[in-house]
Amino acid sequence: MKKERRGIHLIAELADVSIGTVDRALHGRGGIKEATRQRILQIARRIGYTPNLAARALSVARTSTRIGVCMPREIHFFYDELWSGVLDEARRVAQFGVQFVNRPVQVLGEGDTEALTELVQSGVNGIILTAGNPTGLKPLIDAAEERGIRVVCVSTDSPESRRSCIVCVEPWLNGCLAGELMGKFVRPGSHVAVVAGMLATEDHRKKTDGFTEAFPQHCAGGKIVTVIEGHEDEEESFQKTFDLLRREPTLAGLYVNTVNCLPVCRALGAHGLAGKVKLITTDLFAEMSPYFHKGIITASIYQQPHRQGQMAVRLMADHLTNKVPLPPTVHLSPGVVMSSNLQLFREIRLAGVKLEDAALRTRVAL
Repeated sequence: MKKERRGIHLIAELADVSIGTVDRALHGRGGIKEATRQRILQIARRIGYTPNLAARALSVARTSTRIGVCMPREIHFFYDELWSGVLDEARRVAQFGVQFVNRPVQVLGEGDTEALTELVQSGVNGIILTAGNPTGLKPLIDAAEERGIRVVCVSTDSPESRRSCIVCVEPWLNGCLAGELMGKFVRPGSHVAVVAGMLATEDHRKKTDGFTEAFPQHCAGGKIVTVIEGHEDEEESFQKTFDLLRREPTLAGLYVNTVNCLPVCRALGAHGLAGKVKLITTDLFAEMSPYFHKGIITASIYQQPHRQGQMAVRLMADHLTNKVPLPPTVHLSPGVVMSSNLQLFREIRLAGVKLEDAALRTRVAL
């Protein structure tokens, strides 16, 4: 309780309001202006404060709260981390009577309308969703919200729908950051290209738009010669990149705005261009590490997938159990990964721990 009181006192001090006003804002009670409520919630998010669920658990009805989760399994590298964040936070809130109904789909944008329909019919109180098919999902999301089932999108959005909240790294900013970096890495007048996943997906389209706008601003005379879609398929991504490099032998840079970057690395190697073409990728997983050390990947834009999953569950659980209002938007800051700071990131640290554990088990066995 002392920790929570210190948090509430700090928020009250930063917002220049009373402790009672902070309490009303955090717990969705009336008696304060909406602008004041949003300012307090913004300060709470900024300092990393979340209401102490354990301290209030006895006052919350023990009726079960059910949250449905619909996210892809593929691509493993990104969605494993997103799922990990969801499951870590799910274990934390399970002690307060929160149950989870997981309806994963295999691939982004495939089967999510059926899975969302099933979750709504199962009687969940809220849904966490990766909106790979925003057009098809819109009427289903709207219908869920109409029934009082709150929908939090995570990683990629359905912006035309009435979903309650989106948790992501802002994709347009993500693309802008990659475009600025590329503009500084290549010479003036350079030709570059974009390898996207699926432009029908809000996340990939906005990243492409941000890169397309930012790159010419930071590379005088620079030109984006093409945008290709790999549809999150390794073979398709490899073949399309291989063909592109054959058509454009003087290409100076490639921006991959999906985590599916290994096929692009292989295509560069097949043409003898590994390390010669500046390659900016998205996110991070252990298998990327040697490509950084060899200079094949110049930089990557990190999207904090584990944190995204945690935040989506935390916001939904706090809303359903404690009536804390859902913010319409939660944008996490993108990070820049380069070979010099590679070891600071969660995915690489965890891979190192697993290798150490495996080596220890081997020594014990011997």
